[in-house]
Amino acid sequence: MSESVVLVERNDAVATVTLNRPDARNALSQELRKALWQAMSELEADVSVAAIVLTGADPAFCAGLDLKELASTAGAALGETGATGDTATGRGPIPPMETPVIGAINGVAVTGGFEVALACDFLVASERAAFADTHARMGIMPGWGLTVLLPEAVGFRRAKELSTTGNFLDAPTALAWGLVNHVVPHDELVPFAQQLAADIATNDQAGVRRMLQTYEEGALVTRGEAWALEGRVAGEWQAGGRDGADLEARRKAVTERGRSQV
Repeated sequence: MSESVVLVERNDAVATVTLNRPDARNALSQELRKALWQAMSELEADVSVAAIVLTGADPAFCAGLDLKELASTAGAALGETGATGDTATGRGPIPPMETPVIGAINGVAVTGGFEVALACDFLVASERAAFADTHARMGIMPGWGLTVLLPEAVGFRRAKELSTTGNFLDAPTALAWGLVNHVVPHDELVPFAQQLAADIATNDQAGVRRMLQTYEEGALVTRGEAWALEGRVAGEWQAGGRDGADLEARRKAVTERGRSQV
């Protein structure tokens, strides 16, 4: 049997998902789109998974939709490229996730591959990483949230530049623009991202998920409404029967961890 187009590795509470079509630069074939959606759905449903690292098999992260497959498939249309392989979901290439997802960008992330990266909660880049939005060069429109998520990451003017020029953004510039959180040597990329995931796993998992949900909800409303939202969530959280008996132990653990990091 041929190797799966999506590989899943577990290390305690951390899962690593690898797009695995290296000869095709991990282009998003129908098979890969379905396998990625299924793998992420299964990990989301597994309460023992605290964080996920999403990366690609070298040399690329993801070259976008498999245009060769689309061109050779009778009746195929670019509008029928949803993550499930049937119709567009309108919400991105992976299912809605409460589990934190760290993108470990090991090479180029182009167009649909760029949208896969943007669907992650935050990104770590290899020195070999590069990003490009070539939708306009291909004469197609993004449908997985690029016009929403890219300006959130780099600002409207820089997003417009990337989308209208189709130019590549290298890793150091991506860091300077705020698209990625870290740039690390290529061989250290996945271990670095996995360590961040392990750090997430040491936290209160319900708290992590509610924090991410609050960020997402706050992004959809005005600034004033976001302040009110946070206050409401905080009140509901504290009134929800959270056990404060171990608060002092948690405080001491946070203090000791802080001393080890600074």
